[in-house]
Amino acid sequence: MNDVAKIKEAYQRIKSHIHRTNLIKSPSLSKAVGGDVYLKLENEQHTGSFKARGSLNKLLVLTDEQKSKGVVTASTGNHGLGFSRACAITETSGIVFLPESAAKTKVNKLNDYPVELRFIAGNSLQTEISAKAYAEAEGMTWVSPYNDYDVLQGQGTIACELMEQLPSIDAIFATVGGGGLISGIASYVKDQSPQTKVYGCQPILSPEMSLSVEAGQVISLEENLPTLSDGSAGGIEDNTITLSYCQLFIDEFVLITEEEIKDGIRRVAKDHNKIIEGAAGVSVSAVLKKKEELKGKTSVVIVCGGNISLDVFKGII
Repeated sequence: MNDVAKIKEAYQRIKSHIHRTNLIKSPSLSKAVGGDVYLKLENEQHTGSFKARGSLNKLLVLTDEQKSKGVVTASTGNHGLGFSRACAITETSGIVFLPESAAKTKVNKLNDYPVELRFIAGNSLQTEISAKAYAEAEGMTWVSPYNDYDVLQGQGTIACELMEQLPSIDAIFATVGGGGLISGIASYVKDQSPQTKVYGCQPILSPEMSLSVEAGQVISLEENLPTLSDGSAGGIEDNTITLSYCQLFIDEFVLITEEEIKDGIRRVAKDHNKIIEGAAGVSVSAVLKKKEELKGKTSVVIVCGGNISLDVFKGII
């Protein structure tokens, strides 16, 4: 069964537990690029990001035996929130491993759910490795933030909604970390609309996936520089299924500076009175960076999340 069929199945499975998020036209961005620009507002999804979709799909396909043994994940915050909500919905015991550097605003939200939090001294990839090893040793199910077909297909349910809301799309912009979001969306959209161009958007300080696609193998940076796009930052697993998806479906990568991320956040706050996080600011600014290619065309920005510290947000605006 192909990804499109699996994504449609996933949508039927999770849709009663998620928001069908709004797609709104942005007059200011449309004017800036000389075309029609729409925002898919996953920042208004349950838990404040698209991550509510994939982990829920994963937990809903587990057997009763698997759920009885418990589930484990690793996250900088957004996936952990989606995972924790899925644990609550399915009444499954869960543990979330986080790097000690995880944003406090996301950690505080995680404390609202009945899951155990464990902090690791290291970056996001090291946290994933520790969590995965623990799950294997304890006989628990490991739920990857991106390196899992059920999770990837759950994120792809965004495309089910999107193609109904706007059947004709020339370009889609989505931020790329581990690649689960863009892999799920692009595998569905490219099947339905092969001419749609898919842009992978990354902070210039954490461009692991674009470097990996260019090299044809997973590239891990020795140093992870801090970025406002904390939701997409960090390394990726050597065997990740998303690398092949990104190689196949991403037409072009767009790298965004920290100042451009701030500009994206400010624009959405000013023009739409909406709070978005750094990872979403990446894709908003990417549209502006490619405006010469988008004149007279219809573009969609996946606004992936809105979980940002209010102090950080205040400082930016």
